[in-house]
Amino acid sequence: MPAKFNLKQIRRRSLASFRTNRSTDTSSNDEPSNSSQELSSVGSITPPSLADESDPALHAQIPAMLRPPLESTNNRFSIAESVASEPRSTKDLQEQLQSHQPLSQYAPRVTNIREKSTVYQKVLLVTGVIGQDPHPQTDGTLLVSRPDKAFPPTIWPVYGARFKALVYLFPGPNMVHFEFQKPGSPNKHRSSILLYMFDPKNAPPLQLAILVAKDSSYTFDNAWTGVGEEGNSLEAAICKFRTAAYLWQSFTAEQMEKSGLGRRTFRFDEEWTNGTSHPRDFSNCAMRELVDVAAAALRDYFRMAPGQKQYVATLILDSHRNMNDKLITGHGAFGGQVGDDLHLAMLGSHFLQYYPPTICDVVKAFRDCSPTDLKMLVDEANVAGTSWEAAAYGIGAHLREIGHLLGSPRQEGGIMAGDFMTLNRTFMIREAYSTRTKSKGGPVEPKDEPTWHRLDLLGYRFHPLFRNATDKVPYPDGTVHGWVVEKDKLLITASSGLLCTEIYAEGDEFCSTWLEYPRDGQMMRRTTLIEAELRERLPESKRRSRVRIVVRSMGGGALVIEDLHQLCTKSSLKLTSGPLGKLAYRSTKIGSSELKDSEPQEIVFSNAVASINRILTSVTIYHGNAVDGLEFHYDDGSSQLFGKRGGQTGGDRFIMDIHNAEVIVGFAVRAGSWIDAIQIITSTSRRSSLYGNTGGGSLHTLLVPSGFKICGVAGSCADWLDSFSLLITR
Repeated sequence: MPAKFNLKQIRRRSLASFRTNRSTDTSSNDEPSNSSQELSSVGSITPPSLADESDPALHAQIPAMLRPPLESTNNRFSIAESVASEPRSTKDLQEQLQSHQPLSQYAPRVTNIREKSTVYQKVLLVTGVIGQDPHPQTDGTLLVSRPDKAFPPTIWPVYGARFKALVYLFPGPNMVHFEFQKPGSPNKHRSSILLYMFDPKNAPPLQLAILVAKDSSYTFDNAWTGVGEEGNSLEAAICKFRTAAYLWQSFTAEQMEKSGLGRRTFRFDEEWTNGTSHPRDFSNCAMRELVDVAAAALRDYFRMAPGQKQYVATLILDSHRNMNDKLITGHGAFGGQVGDDLHLAMLGSHFLQYYPPTICDVVKAFRDCSPTDLKMLVDEANVAGTSWEAAAYGIGAHLREIGHLLGSPRQEGGIMAGDFMTLNRTFMIREAYSTRTKSKGGPVEPKDEPTWHRLDLLGYRFHPLFRNATDKVPYPDGTVHGWVVEKDKLLITASSGLLCTEIYAEGDEFCSTWLEYPRDGQMMRRTTLIEAELRERLPESKRRSRVRIVVRSMGGGALVIEDLHQLCTKSSLKLTSGPLGKLAYRSTKIGSSELKDSEPQEIVFSNAVASINRILTSVTIYHGNAVDGLEFHYDDGSSQLFGKRGGQTGGDRFIMDIHNAEVIVGFAVRAGSWIDAIQIITSTSRRSSLYGNTGGGSLHTLLVPSGFKICGVAGSCADWLDSFSLLITR
């Protein structure tokens, strides 16, 4: 019997009740705290101790003057305190920046972000080198601090003159100091950078949620020695999951920037950051029943209104190992869409014990070579034999499920393939010994760091979760349509703009060949694909195979053509007989044509044939909860029926304005498996009512391309229409 989950108990725990003396997710309403706290705790459940790190050499390298004091008498560093001490104007910050220019050849130099850049997340990954001419034997430590003391100083290792650090930012201008020191040297080498952080509230958030059973003890399994320090309570789970979420966010932003798509990433609703989730990905379809239970609980918790979409990363807190069956119960890994309203990334908590509780603990967690409890990880022992591998695997695998939530399929490379297991490399200069690869570890080179696949990043660029305040309001119709205009040419149109065309040869599981279209200021809404040119892009051995293409739009729509050659060769028909007969072409269809007893339907308008002089005067739409048929009426009293005369008696008639030579130029169609509703669009920019089930399916706009005209309609019909397309001619 599946576990019963209760989010209402967590809802009753207010945001304030989740905060402790050790939390740093404060707000401007927080009162200054007088609690004693180590400066480097950064939201830790307990202050991290350098002596407890798996690499004691780092402790020896950090001079006493760089170590944060173990106790602070009255500094809590809350936002309320920083308001008085932080210079709020950009001018003040620039003056501070000028007063902290590099003092020596060893001053830290940030290489992955420019001065005065704007970012859109709270935790930023910063990479850099020591000095203008970095020496490969330069090791030491890097102290990252803020002059306003709004966030405690953090310490990061420097190896081979390279460093990586996670910098905590607040909305508005942020002055950040970087201070390098060699082991045993009293000299400090400082530089500073001014950054701006902006939280794009116009984008929907990626919600974080912890799902617990009604009879839960509010703890997660933890056989690690760290249980004595951090505990395995719900509070500990929240801290660990929050840190994992910041890693996902900063990694994705960095990947978008490196790919030339801007430093974009998904945002979190900070009100919910303290009620959270973490996962991993072994079987995407495991425990479907649990997915349905989780989806129902989440819909109730977020009180989702009709038409509202939520994107939720969920941690199943009550994952436990079944000693008898050697299985982990309640850990169902899932990423994708549940219904039309919920996008879900879900995983269990059995890796949670190895996660870092704060950003200060990231380096410590990702180089901890302590062996894992193989009994708790069951068959994952071959990929998570050490603590750091378990942390990287768990955090990375949940990010992979978030990829599915965002619409990404499996890929031949990147996070949606095997890169999720090496997420640690993004944040580390050196990698520790790996039981998975039997590698002794060593320096992490940029080429060995994990990535998102290029196609994933292209899709994220225009995803609602990645929207910034400067983005234009997206076009509501993201669908893509294809129009065969010659024997081997396919005209592609997308009102929201074209993103890419993926090209697959027969038997290809992953896409290795694709076309990208200009973006931003050079948006393309139409292009022509030539079959021979697409084949030339494939490996020579695959050019004669069946070609499948997927054309994606900036609005998130996709046009899938299973056999390009068949579409191009069988989409034409003659309007008139004879060797010079005029040709018409079918557009790609909307709807699945899968209703029982569905049969093809097609009519060529009487007035499209040159030998017949008729004028289209009106259209009758037959409909109920779907569209049954369309009847086209002419000035001579004749008519043509497409589909059936079903639904409401007599249907609804739309009158054409023949005095202004009005003609049909397109249709707005709501469709899924069949045609739910339809609207007529004319040359005078008039639109009919939307007839049928106005809330069914998704919106598709079929507008005749420039240089062509509509000469008929085609599709299929059973009890009602289950597909629809246009016939066009020059």
